[in-house]
Amino acid sequence: MAGTEDNHQEKPRDTQPRVALGRGLSTKLLLLTMLFVLIAEVLIFIPSIANFRLRWLEERLSNAAAVATVLVDESGSGLSRESQDDLLAALGAKAIAVREEGMSQLLIAAEMPPQVDEHVALAAPSSLAAIRDALSTAFFGGDRILRVYGPVGDSDKEFELLIADAGLRDAMLVYARNVAILSLIISAITAGLVFWAINRMMIRPIRQMTRSMLAFSEKPDDPSRIIQPDRRTDEIGIAQGELARMQGELQRTLGEQRHLAALGLAVSKINHDMRNMLAAAQLLSDRLRLIDNPTVQSFVPKLVRTLDRAISYSEGVLTYGRTQEAPPSRRKLRLRQMTEEVGELLGLAPDSDIAFVNDVDAAMEVDADPEQLFRVLSNLARNAFQAMQTDDQGMIVKRLTIAALREGTVSKIRVEDTGPGLPKRARDNLFAAFRGAARSGGTGLGLAVAQELVRAHSGTIELVETRGGRTVFEIAIPDQPIALETARKAIRKPA
Repeated sequence: MAGTEDNHQEKPRDTQPRVALGRGLSTKLLLLTMLFVLIAEVLIFIPSIANFRLRWLEERLSNAAAVATVLVDESGSGLSRESQDDLLAALGAKAIAVREEGMSQLLIAAEMPPQVDEHVALAAPSSLAAIRDALSTAFFGGDRILRVYGPVGDSDKEFELLIADAGLRDAMLVYARNVAILSLIISAITAGLVFWAINRMMIRPIRQMTRSMLAFSEKPDDPSRIIQPDRRTDEIGIAQGELARMQGELQRTLGEQRHLAALGLAVSKINHDMRNMLAAAQLLSDRLRLIDNPTVQSFVPKLVRTLDRAISYSEGVLTYGRTQEAPPSRRKLRLRQMTEEVGELLGLAPDSDIAFVNDVDAAMEVDADPEQLFRVLSNLARNAFQAMQTDDQGMIVKRLTIAALREGTVSKIRVEDTGPGLPKRARDNLFAAFRGAARSGGTGLGLAVAQELVRAHSGTIELVETRGGRTVFEIAIPDQPIALETARKAIRKPA
């Protein structure tokens, strides 16, 4: 069996989990930045290529207008056919014409095309139409004839130009290629700068937090594995601070759990012997019943009840170590009688300077589990008794008072002492086991157990006041609600 257990033991991890480069936040950030910059460049590129197309056509029309101004008076008669062809070839045009006062005059022309595929007016172009025509030329052009017309400069004439769009399309593709290369360079530089900035501000701290969590999960009891927060006031700094706080709290909680586990192991070893010794003491107390002495007979019932409680406590310690407290078995109790037994349990000598005052009305009844409520009151009373024992000055008033009252269906019990009050460490860690001890050497288990038992009764326990000379704890326990079926039967029962 030992070998089987060893085989099933969890092996320590040699290496921490690592995120693949292609799935890391830094890679995703770099790619997304490049993508967004390219999308922005595309949105800018479409209007810019439409504008490039218009500027290209305007430039050709301006050159044609300069030639037309020279030829308009001579009607082209001074140029030979060969010169006209050379001029049109230099302009990349098929024909040049001028319109004035509604009359159009063809100045020079090469072989006239059979048809004109598109008419382009440069006077007042529409933005959407310019974008549409530019995309049409870029994707479907190359073999079309364009008629470009419009005024040039301050001239009152309108010039016309027939030109093939093959040269325009080639120029647009070269422009698009240059813009694409420039866009890639800009996106790479922008992505690099954005990545560098965000990596320093966000990715690197998040990566450090991830590594800290992985390292802490491997060895949570090592204080060096707790993350050291940077001196930042932004969200990352707050997250680092909260992570460090949670790791510290978890480390302390694990330490407390180990202490509880060690406590349970120790109690499990001594529990059997303790019960045997208490059983022997119980047998001896039974024999005391046979002694015919009034004083002895008055103490025997109390001794028997004390031994019974001690046996019950020794059996219940393991239950507390396993954080399993039995549900309360609630009954109506005479509270004054219970508080008397609490006072007797303190063992105050007749000449003791500590006074115990039972200020509970004899008719006061509480709906609670007798053993659990006794544990709560005895824990509070014992803490108060031990606190007042530390004051060795005879002139100081030392008094422990237990009082109670009823408000509707809620029973309120107050435990008050005239001790030195709780220290700050105890107040800050009230009801916390191992951290809420009010005196040196204490464990703080008394208040932790008391709170757990009171909560099991759906009640509350709170520190009302603590200062030098007065400390008050108040316990509020509501009556258990009447079961629905019992209430229905009570309502249906005839008077």
